[in-house]
Amino acid sequence: MNSFSYHEMTTRNRGFVSEAEQARLRSSRVFIPGVGGMGGAAFMALVRAGLGRFVIADIDVFEVSNLNRQLFCRADTIGELKAEAARRLALEINPEAEIEVLGREWTEHLPEILPGVDVAINGTDDAAAGAELYRQTRTHGRTLIDAYASPLPSVTVVRPQDPRLEQRLGYPTVGVDWRDITRDMGVACLMKEIEYVLVHSSSHKYVDLDVAGEVAAGKRSRFSFATMVTMAGTLMAEEAIRVILARPGGTDCRGYFFNPHASRVERPLPAPVAFAKRLLVRQFMARLLA
Repeated sequence: MNSFSYHEMTTRNRGFVSEAEQARLRSSRVFIPGVGGMGGAAFMALVRAGLGRFVIADIDVFEVSNLNRQLFCRADTIGELKAEAARRLALEINPEAEIEVLGREWTEHLPEILPGVDVAINGTDDAAAGAELYRQTRTHGRTLIDAYASPLPSVTVVRPQDPRLEQRLGYPTVGVDWRDITRDMGVACLMKEIEYVLVHSSSHKYVDLDVAGEVAAGKRSRFSFATMVTMAGTLMAEEAIRVILARPGGTDCRGYFFNPHASRVERPLPAPVAFAKRLLVRQFMARLLA
């Protein structure tokens, strides 16, 4: 017998959100391209918070190496399309949720998707698709929640009037049609992002730098860890809820890093300090790549 009750599912949310706010969350729609790592953790948190409608997308299938961190990856979902598996398991949590699943075509349909959602969460690590998502959220007046490729959990909130990530970090993709963004451009974007992370956080203290050098040199896949991914995804979900409920506070397009090792929040450095540190970081990265 199915004894599901949305009211009972969300009854313990009271105190964090009012009854009216819970109703708002239930009627809201969120777009999440990429539901593996951080995107999947954000999706899971929002489903359990009682958000009622989603558009999700992913082009990949779950692999054994995803088991270490991706919440919808289980032994029985290996080989299954990530978005389809995530939808099925999300409906086991809230059978009343409305979840539309898209595949590779999602980038082409952003002009139709974005006007119908309250907020978007970037879960993709594809440079071309990410650039188009950033551009289209500005065009359609939607806020985008994102995070850095960082060993420390992070979160950014990019509102329509904010500079896009490619502009702020100086990516080579600025002005390039997203379909013309090459793999080499994507690697250059990642290097710019890593530089920013190293300048504005203490991330380098908490990873094996030999492994990091192999990743930067393209000799191995990115490394990732369950606690980092889950914390970052939860931070993204919290900011999405803040946007939907129009609550004050939260972060901005530069975001912050949460350092659980030192129990502190690390925010972007002042420009003069960042300039000096950037010179050291570039020397460090050059040695690392060598």
